[in-house]
Amino acid sequence: MSKKLIRSGLIVSIMTFISRILGLVRDVVIANIMGAGASADVFLVANKIPNFLRRLFAEGAFAQAFIPVLSEYQEKDELNGTNETRQLIAQASGTLGVIITLVTLFGMLASPLIMILFGGGWYADWLNDGPDSGKYELASTLLKITFPYLWFISFTALAGAILNTLGKFAVSAFTPVLLNICIILMAVYGSSSFEEPAFALAWGVFLGGLVQFIFQIPFLIQAKVFVKPQWGWSSPGLIKMRRLMLPAIFGVSVTQINLLLDTQIATWLVTGSPSWLYYADRLLEFPLGLFGIGIATVILPSLAKLHTRKNDDEFTQTLDWGIRIVSLFGWPALAGLMVLAQPIIMVLFMRGEFSQHDVIQVSFALFAYMSGLVSFMFIKVLAPGFYARHDTKTPVRIGLKAMVANMALNIMLAPFLGFIGLALATTLSATLNAALLYQGLKHQGVYQFSRKTRLYIMKLLVSAGVMAAVVFQLSPPFEIWLELSFIQQVSKLIFCITCGALSYFSCIFVFGIRLQDIKLSSAG
Repeated sequence: MSKKLIRSGLIVSIMTFISRILGLVRDVVIANIMGAGASADVFLVANKIPNFLRRLFAEGAFAQAFIPVLSEYQEKDELNGTNETRQLIAQASGTLGVIITLVTLFGMLASPLIMILFGGGWYADWLNDGPDSGKYELASTLLKITFPYLWFISFTALAGAILNTLGKFAVSAFTPVLLNICIILMAVYGSSSFEEPAFALAWGVFLGGLVQFIFQIPFLIQAKVFVKPQWGWSSPGLIKMRRLMLPAIFGVSVTQINLLLDTQIATWLVTGSPSWLYYADRLLEFPLGLFGIGIATVILPSLAKLHTRKNDDEFTQTLDWGIRIVSLFGWPALAGLMVLAQPIIMVLFMRGEFSQHDVIQVSFALFAYMSGLVSFMFIKVLAPGFYARHDTKTPVRIGLKAMVANMALNIMLAPFLGFIGLALATTLSATLNAALLYQGLKHQGVYQFSRKTRLYIMKLLVSAGVMAAVVFQLSPPFEIWLELSFIQQVSKLIFCITCGALSYFSCIFVFGIRLQDIKLSSAG
């Protein structure tokens, strides 16, 4: 189990790393062209809405419901010599296709109404003919272009879930690279063709969704699971999926809903707030996607199969392995990005329309987001512990509590801390979510930290603290960073990161942590 999971996790992490690097390149290009001004605010919000729905329905709740059912059908086919898996895929794709087509058409036609829901501040400004009244109209138009991305990416997510269940993780992990390439190419070569550069980026999103959708089809054909879609709303497999999916929409995607609540409130704040939150969130997503989502991607199919086989001990060990892996990389990523936030943002984004003021504002949001990095990662590992066992009610209750807490914290903190308060509220609600998920698994007797794992995490915490102290001493004040040339900035940053990594891994080695501590988890 462990060797296979490590190999699969490594493949996903490598592919995700490539995607995240290109994602950073994409964000650098966007920052250079539009900075953190009004146009950037509008595009980023218009792009966030279909991405929210993607994570909510396609990659989030749908995957959490589809993968356990698909794994169950595959196990039955292997035992009984039947071929019901292809039928399930046909019914899932056909039913999803009809629903997503209707949702996409509605989203395109009703984009002005949707923008009222997610950009209330801009709509109010438009009604009152305020100084930024053009934001609402531009956002409504851009949303008509970006919304079809939801249609393409929903089928991309379906194909990815099928391939992941078959153990072919590399294809779906690589697919996001294509989206980033399309946006980068449109930004670089297409922005001059439009009076407003945001339109070039919006068409990049559209093309990226189309290319991702087409890319996975040959791999489905090769795996002999490319089937003709069928309507199957009342079929046994779809009924089971619906029962799992509807509550999972709330449970698995609380973080995304919280981020969109932040976006709504941010449209009432000063210009630049949505952009500052976006760039900070993108830096948070780098380690989260590389380690947290990468591990979660390979854990869910494994947990689902272990539950079907009633292998409870290995189920617990797999969860413990996931916690250990994300802890190993999560704590140093948190510490390092907190200490080097401003120089990293400066090196990546401070050029063109992106100013020194923007660097400082993004760093404040990043401080707030990064304090919850490990909580975000734990959610990615702990939530599958419920969904793999077809338990959606518990994470739904937990998710609703976290969402209410986030809304209350937003109202409490935003008036005093502005966009920083929104980021902090998201972090605090995510920490509550992770804690309650853990308590739920512990209460059900499914998983709890062993004494060995608790000691392991404490060693990592101390090591990350030592690393942060080393990097803090090596990193000059921000004013000195600004005086360095770009080459000197990059060299200094690489030096600080290298020394930090060496100090961290040296510490954990001194504390006695070895490769076997992450190769095989201990449940006892």
